Amino acid sequence: MPGMLTLDELKSLTTSGEIDTVLACVVDMQGRLMGKRFLAAHFVESAWEETHCCNYLLATDLEMYTVDGYASTSWSGGYGDYVMRPDLATLRRAAWLEGTALVLCDVFDHHGHEAIAHSPREMLKAQIQRLSEAGFAPICATELEFFIFEQSFDDIRKDGYRDLTPISGYNEDYSILQTTKEEGLMRRLRNGLYGSGVPVEGSKGEAETGQEELNIRYSDALDCADNHSLAKHAAKEVGWQEGHAVSFLPKWNAGKVGSASHVHISLRNKDGSSAFHDEGAELGMSDTLRNFLGGLLAYAGDITWFLAPYVNSYKRFQKGSFAPTRKVWSVDNRTAAFRLCGDTSPGVRVECRVGGADMNPYLAIAAMLAAGLKGIEEARDPGPPFEGDAYADSADEIPCTLREATETLRSSVMLREAFGDAVIDHYTRAAEWEQEAFDAVVTDWEIARGFERA
Repeated sequence: MPGMLTLDELKSLTTSGEIDTVLACVVDMQGRLMGKRFLAAHFVESAWEETHCCNYLLATDLEMYTVDGYASTSWSGGYGDYVMRPDLATLRRAAWLEGTALVLCDVFDHHGHEAIAHSPREMLKAQIQRLSEAGFAPICATELEFFIFEQSFDDIRKDGYRDLTPISGYNEDYSILQTTKEEGLMRRLRNGLYGSGVPVEGSKGEAETGQEELNIRYSDALDCADNHSLAKHAAKEVGWQEGHAVSFLPKWNAGKVGSASHVHISLRNKDGSSAFHDEGAELGMSDTLRNFLGGLLAYAGDITWFLAPYVNSYKRFQKGSFAPTRKVWSVDNRTAAFRLCGDTSPGVRVECRVGGADMNPYLAIAAMLAAGLKGIEEARDPGPPFEGDAYADSADEIPCTLREATETLRSSVMLREAFGDAVIDHYTRAAEWEQEAFDAVVTDWEIARGFERA
């Protein structure tokens, strides 16, 4: 894949002066890249083995606030260090930045002995290992939807996040004309990612003003999550370079469609064949696929927080919005929470439509794999596919508020078995804090509604 580097290649490019900076990054709880910029000469000399970061990077909120109530780290614990160990399999050019390479790091305790269990990358690795022990390898792809605005991040922030203006004036779903107007940004993004080892397939206009979708080729689950986080980061940086804000907020305007991040999942057998396809079965669905899907349906509530982690995430779930509200599966039906794609073909797979653009891909995929594996272990049957408009059905609802999703996360026996109590307690605290922070705020809506009339 173009853009991927070995350490020896990086050394050569550093000697020639073509690369002078290396980004060493961990993925935080929110799915963002955090880390350091190294002089390339120092990185290839010694920092390629390990570096360090404060352990609060896996215990803060979106504002980087040091939240209390975490067992893993706190003021009383002194906020010590983690070891960042570069995964050299992820070493690549950051082609959208001049003279820069990038590597993702795994996170270990201060002595570098034990991987940090609540690190998002480690959580996904653990579920991949569980599936491997069961004889399967997960293959995934994610879709990234986002809005592009006329203004820059700085301008929008200075204006108090009011009067936001999307880059286009009308629904641009599949529009070639409108997306041509956005090519100054999108072409740089596609080519920059491809030149950085991210297998971009293409992009398209989405179903709203100023909304784009980026599609990346399917890969094994860890690569998929890595590619997703790199693409999201690059979209914001390329947008900034072009003077535009790129936002992955799921619902920035009550009157406009939200931004999702659909996840496609299938399993392969050890010999590389599809574990989801059975040519002689109805819809080509193997028993493994049926049971995996049964697990997703049975534990849809348990995993919702990992797909929708913030108060704003739940504003997407509205009737007629292409965001699902009911725990049903269907065949090629965009009103269902889980859509069967590629039925009858070897490419048959499950698309989860619950996740918003704000999801952490490592956590979302890990939770889905845990639910699907539990379904296989329990031989869960998903029942017949739903037909029609799922918004009008009476099936159980997906948790529709952060509070509800937090409680299902807290009480999930399945997730505690899959990840361990300490990990689930850690993320339950994250969910609690997000609600606490929101509850303390007086919103513009409250003031406008009641200032005179209350």
